[in-house]
Amino acid sequence: MKRLSCVRGLRLRKGRVHLRCASSQTVPERANVVVVGGGIIGTSVAYHLAKAGVEDVLLLERDRLTSGTTWHAAGLMNSFGSMSSTSTWSRQYTQELYRDILPTETGLETGYMGIGFIELACDADRLEAFRRIAAFNRFLGVDVAEISPEQVKDLFPLCETSDVLSGFWVENDGRANPTDATMALAKGARLHGANIIEQCHVAGVTTSKPNGNYRAKVTGVRLENETVIAANIVVNCAGMWARQFGEACGVYNIPNQAAEHYYLITEPMKEIDPSWPVIEDSSKCVYIRPEGKGLMLGFFEWEGAAWKPEGVPLDFSFGELDPDWDRMMPYVEQAMKRVPAAENVGVKALFCGPESFTPDNRPIVGESPELRNYYIAAGLNSIGILTGGGIGKILAQWIQQGCSPHDVDVTAIDASRFQRYQSNITYRNDRTGEALGNTYKVHYPDHQPTTCRNAKQSVLHERLVNANAFFQETSGWESPSWYAPHGTNPKVETESFGRENWFLHWEAEHISCRNNVALFDMSFMSKFHVQGNDAGKFLNRLSTANVDGDWGMITYTQWLDEQGYMAADLTITKMAENHFMVVATDTMLNKVYSHMLDRLVHGEHVFVTDVTGRYAQLNLQGPRSRELLQGLTSVDLNNFAFRRAEEIDIGLARVLCIRITYVGELGYELFVPVEQARHVYDCIVELGREFSLSHAGLKALGSLRMEKGYRDYGHDMDNTDRLLDCGLGFTCDFEKEGGFIGQKHVLAQKDAAKERGGLLKRIVNVLVLDPAPLLHHGEILWKDGRRISDIRAASYGHTVGGAVGLSMLTRDIPVKKNWLDGSDWEVEVGSRKHPCRLSIRPMYDPASVRVKDA
Repeated sequence: MKRLSCVRGLRLRKGRVHLRCASSQTVPERANVVVVGGGIIGTSVAYHLAKAGVEDVLLLERDRLTSGTTWHAAGLMNSFGSMSSTSTWSRQYTQELYRDILPTETGLETGYMGIGFIELACDADRLEAFRRIAAFNRFLGVDVAEISPEQVKDLFPLCETSDVLSGFWVENDGRANPTDATMALAKGARLHGANIIEQCHVAGVTTSKPNGNYRAKVTGVRLENETVIAANIVVNCAGMWARQFGEACGVYNIPNQAAEHYYLITEPMKEIDPSWPVIEDSSKCVYIRPEGKGLMLGFFEWEGAAWKPEGVPLDFSFGELDPDWDRMMPYVEQAMKRVPAAENVGVKALFCGPESFTPDNRPIVGESPELRNYYIAAGLNSIGILTGGGIGKILAQWIQQGCSPHDVDVTAIDASRFQRYQSNITYRNDRTGEALGNTYKVHYPDHQPTTCRNAKQSVLHERLVNANAFFQETSGWESPSWYAPHGTNPKVETESFGRENWFLHWEAEHISCRNNVALFDMSFMSKFHVQGNDAGKFLNRLSTANVDGDWGMITYTQWLDEQGYMAADLTITKMAENHFMVVATDTMLNKVYSHMLDRLVHGEHVFVTDVTGRYAQLNLQGPRSRELLQGLTSVDLNNFAFRRAEEIDIGLARVLCIRITYVGELGYELFVPVEQARHVYDCIVELGREFSLSHAGLKALGSLRMEKGYRDYGHDMDNTDRLLDCGLGFTCDFEKEGGFIGQKHVLAQKDAAKERGGLLKRIVNVLVLDPAPLLHHGEILWKDGRRISDIRAASYGHTVGGAVGLSMLTRDIPVKKNWLDGSDWEVEVGSRKHPCRLSIRPMYDPASVRVKDA
């Protein structure tokens, strides 16, 4: 490569000095909504709020619009590439916004160029991954075509294609100018009535002081000069400063972190045509597009580098970082192999600027669980320009409605999923390099992070290590995924989309639970004590079921939002007259907690306590579970009815025992004080030898529950669904005193369904008839040559002999059994379709005989 060293240190753009003086523009005394941050996301939120008719929207930018990370973004606009319907929709809408809507409304161009986009598959695993993505994206309306290496060469003549297996081509994708797009959004926001003030540094917020369990509520923003602007709602769009600004406001669940991001600009090349498409080759960590008369080569390394984990300087505006040439040279050299002609010209610049990444590579969006009316849109993982329009519209709807939108699934991006320890400097420093590195790695379905592990361990962790567990991260907890036979090493040999080395271990656990007895450690589950004179009345108001009946019973129930859409899926156990235990999945800890606190009525005698870490949870499941447990307790389990909850003795311990199941068998959940958990575990394992007890992990839990069609909020159900759509109408008690939140909407849907003869939207069970293929999620259902739906969640049904999944079907007339039975269904897996069977009832034990009549 010629003349590389001679350009080291060359700056692509001159930086600006941060002005710390107050803006000359008059600052209002109050606003309805204050948006903090004037990058692509902040201007998008302000634009969409104002366009939706929200009055008194004020955007405050500490320096100049785009001065954080927006100004140096590459501006790629590819709709292809995500297995998330939310991300794909955000990309599609943002393209439309930049291409058509903003230029028409504002008269400003966004620099959108529909030059096309090609994703290269240069190895077998990437080819499989991209075919799966392509099938999913086509279902969502992305016009993606798989093309040959020769066609790639025709579209981008400088591309080396000798090792290319296929390309995935989207003709209307392309690029935009980040600064132009931001300025168009800002003008659009002003045209719709928003006020934008630059050089106005927001230092924090003012809040109301809560009484009792209530969450604090934001009341305004405090400027650097101590001026206070009263506000009903504050939106944190501070980009790479979002975590720091959040902490200044008392919000600690924003663990985004700036990382170095590089791109290289070549000198002019006479062969370049500016209309050539964007090329992305993840195998070489590079994207390539025309830039002026040369090329831009952008990089996402296998392992990134966090920048300023101690805190991004507040005066860093339009800033660049000194590039690490030694670290980046191997990536540059590999990238040049994709466009060998670039080696014959000089390098105008190797640019390094910060981009913000999150621990799970998904954005942080929604209301903070720590402070009411404090919203967040940050951590865009280097695709802020690409998804900025969609994220802004989602959050604007969220703010306007006062709850999550009902037309787009936000469960995976909800800010409440993060926990405070993830903002620790050590966590962010260590995880960010891996997060950036994930951008171009093959996204295998069972991949586990390697950094920041063992942050949270069950009290039984060492016991489970000795049992040969392979652990996965579950909301920070180390939880067994599967167990290897004794004498073997529990490790993943090769990641893939097919059967991995541990498939038979997983199968053995599944079969043992169906035919014998298995032990699951579920200590990661979110657990709350709700106590007080009004606790029963309060929980009944939240719950679709009647949870305030006789004590000593567990009830499966749903919580809905005020518009009748799904908000949580959980169980509630009445332990005593004024004492309840609420149990939800691990990812819902903050969401369930804030859902309760925000719905307390003033004067109610209710106390909510997070007791997740106080109890270990051991689930003993399978047809011989009663027999084993009876050998450990003096309580007569023959008279222990389904849904009963009672404290029992096990050895020297007292244990809350609940007869309930999530696998479709006779089973018990044991909630054990952590100080006695090892003793109880040892008792179970010792006696379990006589029963050939198996340890079982989360892979078996998933396959068992999927055969039974049991639901999981955040996977096969989400905020876009209503209770009856999910087949959970049986949880409703319409006669209980006071009713429940969302009841009138459920009744209205029920009446409408009765009038038309059924539901137009319904979740169904799917079984692939060929035992060979595996389902993960996102596979497409076909009927009579038409794409009908996608698989929301899936596993392998070791009992029923094929892959199983859950899918939500929607049609113009009712979804009924005769329509499912009378049709030929296929599921698309990669590039092949396989016959499958659909059923409204579970594939395994549809009458639940094994659960209730055991």
